[in-house]
Amino acid sequence: MDSAPLCLVTGSTGYIGGRLVPELLSAGYRVRVMARTPSKLQGRDWFEQVEVAEADGQDAEAVQAAMTGADVAYYLLHSIGSGKDFATTERQMAQTFAGEAKRAGVRRIIYLGGLDPQAEKLSTHLASRAEVGRVLLESGVPTAVLRAGVVIGSGSASFEMLRYLTERLPVMVTPRWVYTRIQPIAVRDVLRYLVACADLPPDVNRGFDIGGPDTMTYLDMMQRFAAVSGLRRRRILPVPVLSPSLSSHWVNVVTPVPRGLARPLVESLKNTAVAEEHDIAEYVPDPPGGLIPYERAVELALTMIQNLDVPTTWSSASTRGAPSEPLPSDPDWAGGSLYVDKRDREVNASPEALWSILEGIGGQRGWYSFPLGWRVRGWIDRLTGGPGLVRGRRDPNRLLPGDTLDWWRVEAVEPGRLLRLRAEMRLPGLAWLELSIDTAKTEPAQPEFPQPDGLPRPPSDSAQETTLFRQRALFHPRGIAGQAYWWAVWPFHGIVFASMQRNIAKAAESLRPAA
Repeated sequence: MDSAPLCLVTGSTGYIGGRLVPELLSAGYRVRVMARTPSKLQGRDWFEQVEVAEADGQDAEAVQAAMTGADVAYYLLHSIGSGKDFATTERQMAQTFAGEAKRAGVRRIIYLGGLDPQAEKLSTHLASRAEVGRVLLESGVPTAVLRAGVVIGSGSASFEMLRYLTERLPVMVTPRWVYTRIQPIAVRDVLRYLVACADLPPDVNRGFDIGGPDTMTYLDMMQRFAAVSGLRRRRILPVPVLSPSLSSHWVNVVTPVPRGLARPLVESLKNTAVAEEHDIAEYVPDPPGGLIPYERAVELALTMIQNLDVPTTWSSASTRGAPSEPLPSDPDWAGGSLYVDKRDREVNASPEALWSILEGIGGQRGWYSFPLGWRVRGWIDRLTGGPGLVRGRRDPNRLLPGDTLDWWRVEAVEPGRLLRLRAEMRLPGLAWLELSIDTAKTEPAQPEFPQPDGLPRPPSDSAQETTLFRQRALFHPRGIAGQAYWWAVWPFHGIVFASMQRNIAKAAESLRPAA
């Protein structure tokens, strides 16, 4: 195994990268993952089988260290949704990656980009993807650029947008881009191509269009999704007046995809996404049964969702908000004002029972307090461009660092002890919610009369262990607006946080009371 080629996978906390790692391991490759925040990878099934390199894609020195000894380097980084100038960031990261790969003697780079029809003016997103491909192809390292359209798989941003639009809107007024021709591809076929490209001949330095066996319009994709899902045929009314900005706001309200990501995705839908060649088959032949058809890809994705088997999602790699290490209450925090709402409560249940409730919080189960208030706050957040509550959970029972949880992101998980969430809603500051479990020894009540000899009564051997549920809400305000926000919502803390703690405790006690 030690002689197997070493593959460096960037974007390992993201949708494709997180799924590529186990595929490479299964194919017999050694794998090193590069992550800006390695703690997000803890809890992955494959975490103990890979090397981990901590590096930001814009840090040349850290990227160089991650490249050392690698035979194949997968470039799966992107900055879409991170701001108006994401194209500049993407070009600079690609240049850094290409230069360090050349210096490290990497024998192949593999990149997954987007289909870019040559006869059309590309959206900013697709133009950036094409530019990244050119940078890597000119690196001096043999490079394979795979260009894909809409990827159909549980958890992909494009699929989730399609799914929620179709499921939630039986009647839709849509932009004209619903008539754009698209050649979707199943995520399983994308992963098969990515793994196979690690073994391409050394003289191959080019791009390849990849797509599934079906070509259709976006309107057809929605109608065929509805048929596979058992939904009635959707009534879709295209109109010419919805601008990309209005369309992205509409997508943001209806689907879990935030406006910052929805806009570049929507703008890209104006471009034809159909493969112009299938040269990849010369090096990676189609499987015996052919590439996965669209309807079958939808069935597979929905089955994984129904079976609670979604290993990665588009939101896993989101960088919305600011990092919070160290936690603001730590001794080395020097961020200024910090407001804390702290509540401790004894729970008549085992730590295991309480943890099962805490780890299952959010999503369909809700937040155990004032449901209408949470929903209204979620609607307000969606209307102002935030994630709201529609993102839900990746898995209803298990949380991993980096997971999205409604408008929170899981920042730390210590099974059985600690769950720390960082708010990604639109706020004038930074906010965290920390739920933890502790235990304490309590002595049973002792008779008040003294012992016959007058000496103090010795400690009892029958001390009982009590489960303590600790809950902290922390807010680091930004400017006067942040200060005003905290004091405006402070009167509601007794309703929201007190009832939340009380109801979580009751749920744990009803599930498995302590002996």
